[in-house]
Amino acid sequence: MTTIRAVRPYRFDLTVALTYYLPYTSGLTEVARTVAEGLAARGRRVAVVASRHDPSSPVRERVNGVDVFRTPVAARIGRGVLSPGFLPLAARLARASRAVNIHLPMLEAGPLALLAGRTPVITTHHDDVWLPPGRLAGLQVPVVDASVATALRRSAAVVVNNADHAEHSRHWPLMRDRLAVIAPPCRFREPAPATFRDGPGPHIGFLGRIAPEKGLHHLVDAFRAIGDPTARLLIAGDYSKVAGGSVVGALRERSAGDPRIRFTGFLADPQVAEFYASLDVFALPSVAEESFGISQTEAMMTGVPSVACDAPGMRVPVTSTGFGRLFPPGDAAALAGALLEAAAFPPGRRAEGGRETRDRYGTESCLDRYDELLDALGVVGRVAGWPRDGRAAKSTPPYGA
Repeated sequence: MTTIRAVRPYRFDLTVALTYYLPYTSGLTEVARTVAEGLAARGRRVAVVASRHDPSSPVRERVNGVDVFRTPVAARIGRGVLSPGFLPLAARLARASRAVNIHLPMLEAGPLALLAGRTPVITTHHDDVWLPPGRLAGLQVPVVDASVATALRRSAAVVVNNADHAEHSRHWPLMRDRLAVIAPPCRFREPAPATFRDGPGPHIGFLGRIAPEKGLHHLVDAFRAIGDPTARLLIAGDYSKVAGGSVVGALRERSAGDPRIRFTGFLADPQVAEFYASLDVFALPSVAEESFGISQTEAMMTGVPSVACDAPGMRVPVTSTGFGRLFPPGDAAALAGALLEAAAFPPGRRAEGGRETRDRYGTESCLDRYDELLDALGVVGRVAGWPRDGRAAKSTPPYGA
């Protein structure tokens, strides 16, 4: 008698799991969103499961081809949330998918990886968990680290933005034999009016969350050491809905009423191109390790050099292109000097640096690598009609999974 084995009914090709998703804005959420929507546009069936951190957000919706599921938040602890329904829903969707992509660090990462069953686990390791010093940090960090370690052990592949950052992670021994280096998707923004520009002096800018780990106190100190009355410091980014709390009040106090310093608040998407167009140099002074720095790279794509902290991960866009300057962590005087040097780059060097950055980093190359990784893991399902342009997947890369 012949045994007929039932074919497993996959609902999705990929389920993406993370704590914060739309309408929250951060580098991590933008990576997850861009990859999810990009893969959906290429014919993959993609779901995202996240916490319903904003109660006004729908429990379920379809956004740009991606099915988004959100679970209610019962409590908030520092930068994290407790959502009792998250793990059961994420596990159920993972088991109904050809693969699950868990974004780290995340408290539920380890249990989710275990509950995924036979579904291949892809973890995207953005950074080691970092919290400002305090009683909660001493309790939360070891718990999250243990959960992350479990997820990494269960992973078929670990995606990192660059090897420089990964090698300095507390979890490097668990990642090294299953690494997939995929630079995050960076978007080229077309030239736009310099609507944020105010005068002829050097314009220095930062775009990101106004949070403790961004090291903006060093940037304010460095800028105030620049005596040029026509210089401007533009600090852009949300400070009203930052997980764990914003430091905008402390930065305003540190600015001591300097009229050259401006806090723009959240920028709508069309304003971002105008912001980059208004700058002579971008600053990334983070005190906690960043795995890459998408905003600095997008600024560089438009011909704006970056001055970044010389620390693993965030220095890579500058070192790989030569388009900018690095400064020692926490050295405000060195940061001030580097900002003035980069702000003085001539037009030819800016054009060349922009071309070099666009050639190295971009959304399509990132999506190509994710496609290759999914195919290498046997995640070959696509909706009918793909590929529309006749492209075939490249040969299986040596991911070490």
